[in-house]
Amino acid sequence: MNLDPSTQINLFEHKEIFNQLYKLSKKDILPNKILLSGEKGIGKSTLAYHLINFILSENEEHPYDYENKKINSENKSYKLIQNKSNPNFYLIDVQEDKKNIDINQIRELIINLNKSSFNKKKRFVLIDNIEFLNINAINALLKVLEEPNENINFILINNNKSVLPTLKSRCLNFKVFLTKDQSIRIVNQLLNDDINTIINYSLFDYYITPGKLLKLIRLSDEYNLDFVNFDLKTTLKTIIKDKIYKKDKSIIEIFYSFIELYFRTNISYKNISLLKPYHHFLKKINNTKIYNLDEETLFMEFEDKILNG
Repeated sequence: MNLDPSTQINLFEHKEIFNQLYKLSKKDILPNKILLSGEKGIGKSTLAYHLINFILSENEEHPYDYENKKINSENKSYKLIQNKSNPNFYLIDVQEDKKNIDINQIRELIINLNKSSFNKKKRFVLIDNIEFLNINAINALLKVLEEPNENINFILINNNKSVLPTLKSRCLNFKVFLTKDQSIRIVNQLLNDDINTIINYSLFDYYITPGKLLKLIRLSDEYNLDFVNFDLKTTLKTIIKDKIYKKDKSIIEIFYSFIELYFRTNISYKNISLLKPYHHFLKKINNTKIYNLDEETLFMEFEDKILNG
């Protein structure tokens, strides 16, 4: 299944925010600097691509289907974005071989924006995962945002991470969220199936996102994990025992959320003794993220003191 946001022709949720942006666009008062903030994997980038396609394809032969919130895959703008050749669209994201969005990417953007447009359409810059902008890239970007060229529109995607106030203050911030039921509904629509027949419901926390659920499905297929019959404790023990977190780094964030879910599920007034280790491991998770520490030490301690304790 191709989960690239640029290929998702259906907008299953976020229709209220889309309608707000649609109305602003129709009145020609759409802000030229928009920040979409929310949990990673809830469809912020998909929402951005739909807004961009709606605007760019408005006068094309196969325009955006507003009533059904659907991109017409035959429209020219969609095809050009898929081919990475749309002169009115520029994407910045973390490159595969890098850990951050660096200043060279912003410099290339500036060169691109200074070129004359081939048409009179609006031009869009989509910057995904802005928490990975390094400090030099941020400073260079701030100058562009302060005085953007005419007809240039920026959409920034923030995955609920800390954003420099100077960057945030230059944008109109839209908070994007999904309920647990909405996330499950989106995945069911994407799969045309019932997620409960694929993954045990005990693995769904309150903050589950479509991105996390689809990642779990991929992991179950790739590593032959029986997530239908695995409960949370079995899942945690299996991932640690088989060291799947070393084979696939993408599972680490999910594993952190599983640890928190385990404590929240098991802490009660009858089992208050878990409260102290809960705060201990929350602090260790936070420090591991901040200081880029070895996850294995944390996971082995969790298994020894909590799962086997």
